[in-house]
Amino acid sequence: MLKRHSLDAVIIGAGVVGAACAYYAARAGLSVAVVDRGPVAGGTTGAGEGNLLVSDKEAGPELDLALLSTRLWTELAAVLPPEVEYEPKGGLVVAPDEATVKALRAFAEGQRAAGVDAVEVPAHALHDLEPHLAPGLAGGFHYPQDAQVQPAQAAARLLAASGAETHLGEEVTEVLLDGDAVRGVRTPRRELLAPAVVNAAGTWGGHIASLAGTDLPVLPRRGFVLVTEPLPRVVRHKVYAADYIADVASGSAALQSSAVVEGTPSGPVLIGATRERVGFDRSLSTEALRRLAAQAAALFPVLSDVRVLRTYHGFRPYLPDHLPAIGPDPRRPGLLHACGHEGAGIGLAPATGLMIAAALTGTELPLPAHPFRPDRFGTGAAGAEGGPA
Repeated sequence: MLKRHSLDAVIIGAGVVGAACAYYAARAGLSVAVVDRGPVAGGTTGAGEGNLLVSDKEAGPELDLALLSTRLWTELAAVLPPEVEYEPKGGLVVAPDEATVKALRAFAEGQRAAGVDAVEVPAHALHDLEPHLAPGLAGGFHYPQDAQVQPAQAAARLLAASGAETHLGEEVTEVLLDGDAVRGVRTPRRELLAPAVVNAAGTWGGHIASLAGTDLPVLPRRGFVLVTEPLPRVVRHKVYAADYIADVASGSAALQSSAVVEGTPSGPVLIGATRERVGFDRSLSTEALRRLAAQAAALFPVLSDVRVLRTYHGFRPYLPDHLPAIGPDPRRPGLLHACGHEGAGIGLAPATGLMIAAALTGTELPLPAHPFRPDRFGTGAAGAEGGPA
């Protein structure tokens, strides 16, 4: 006989977004369960770099979400264990020529109006921030609010702090309905009954939506990361070239690469990031790795002879307008979505969790919900490319 539970909400997904939803829902006094087909951080979260960025976001709804999350991550860092490795290192965006500096200046002006601290750095001062940067750069912008966490630890510690009932290694096979309304989920082992179900399933978000009889056009966008041997702290900030901003905003399916280089407290340097839409193809792309290595060495020549110990890759949950789906789905009462953050989910998780908790409790939302509404794509929108592996 299937075990039955009485809960306020079931959260599907034990990545950092699902963990944040559980954390803030529990803080709001709700009883929640988290269910995932794999382990904690077994999907996109575990394949991320831990970026908490405002520097790559233009003024608008996503930046507002990032700024709220920046404040919340600071609060979380004070209460979560040190294993989370919260590091407010700041970001540095560099430009190869004066035309790019001018474009970054206009970009930063809009960000400042929204509350971002963006400091222009002339060419002669770049090496004061990053002594090992390549010569000849035209300038850049320093973003003190950029930070980093260890993503898998962040998810695990948030989930543990929530006290949520957790069911790992259990795939949701059915979203249970009572008429038109959601009433829980079924896995091969149990039923979890609740008046609300939160879809925080990352790249599986479209699949979960379809189980509930609705749609969400989540697409997987593959990305690779290089991990070097442990080094002295040769990279102080999160450093990337300006073309990374354009890659983040692009809807192209083709391979794009723009190196993001950063040191870690344990020594290795992380080098990301590529983007390409190839469905759920997990094969290794030597071209993607070659591009990353070359671009990182162009930014930091000191890395040219450093050994790469390993690579890893994952799939970012991408929505066509580059904004996540957050909040109740009006097409299916009781269903809420918290997915489609692409490569920004770790940074945006706390604000997403806070918004979901407010929606579940009927309290005032911290940000306007309209830009993130799940039904904004209409019906019949394109679903995921290929099938999850």
